[in-house]
Amino acid sequence: MTTMPLSFPAIDVGVGFLSSSWWEEINESVKWQDQIFFTLCAVYALVSSVALIQLIRIELRVPEYGWTTQKVFHLMNFIVNGVRAFIFGFHKQVFLLHPKALTLVLLDLPDLLFFSTYVLLVLFWAEIYHQMLLSYGCSCVERRVTDIFILVVDQARSLPTDKLRIFYISINSAIYFIQVCIWVYLWIDDNSIVEFVGKIFIAVVSFIAALGFLLYGGRLFFMLRRFPIESKGRRKKLHEVCAYLSYCNWKGAYLVGSVTAICFTCFLIRCFVVVLSAFDSDASLDVLDHPVLNLIYYMLVEILPSALVLYILRKLPPKRISAQYHPIQ
Repeated sequence: MTTMPLSFPAIDVGVGFLSSSWWEEINESVKWQDQIFFTLCAVYALVSSVALIQLIRIELRVPEYGWTTQKVFHLMNFIVNGVRAFIFGFHKQVFLLHPKALTLVLLDLPDLLFFSTYVLLVLFWAEIYHQMLLSYGCSCVERRVTDIFILVVDQARSLPTDKLRIFYISINSAIYFIQVCIWVYLWIDDNSIVEFVGKIFIAVVSFIAALGFLLYGGRLFFMLRRFPIESKGRRKKLHEVCAYLSYCNWKGAYLVGSVTAICFTCFLIRCFVVVLSAFDSDASLDVLDHPVLNLIYYMLVEILPSALVLYILRKLPPKRISAQYHPIQ
């Protein structure tokens, strides 16, 4: 009795061919391109609408607070996702613009706006963290730490000219200036080396954002876990303040930790993919015939993180905060 050898290599080659054929068929199909990019447009428009609705709800709830970090965050979320929806809604015109620098401007500008939007959270966390250290140092009596936190949060909200905010504005201004210089150079001379530098620059910006979330998100996470709540009155007061910030003791630590993990991961993925696309043209996101890659990329680094963060920070601030707690002088 003879046995016939199984042709596993042929099967593997066949499977590989089918998967490759499936991927190329979708990428080269105009119908699939339109469906995927219009899907991205619809999802971005939905996230943008949610951010706008939340901004309106907050403004109706506490109009007396003016433009707080929370309101600016939702406004910028609305703008970023709205711009993305517009870009993917007119994807055919955007990806085929001449000169190519115009396409890069429309695709890279939302990346920078996304960076500015979510680094706002890092800014606010850094304000709270540093104000506590500067005002009380590490020698705070443990029983006073909750009161200190409440007062520091109030002060952090009332420091529009704080050095940290100046640093935030300076960093953003430098990043936008460098990026504009890259765009102008590409407009004048479509140079592949400068385009490569532009992609590496976006990757570096994303890596900086990831480090910011890891540094201050991690610090605030461990700080909030240490806050004791000894009485119902103090628990209620802390809950009121935390409702405004979406923080509340262990629950606040969980929220800060969740947002930190989400944002750190999305910026790290963005950094990796942009670097990969700089070295491998098959991983490029700036072309019309990579719709599946665009779908996976933007879902992971912008849509899902934005939706999750908006859900986590959905709680409205309280209508009225007791006047017995005042900012530290």
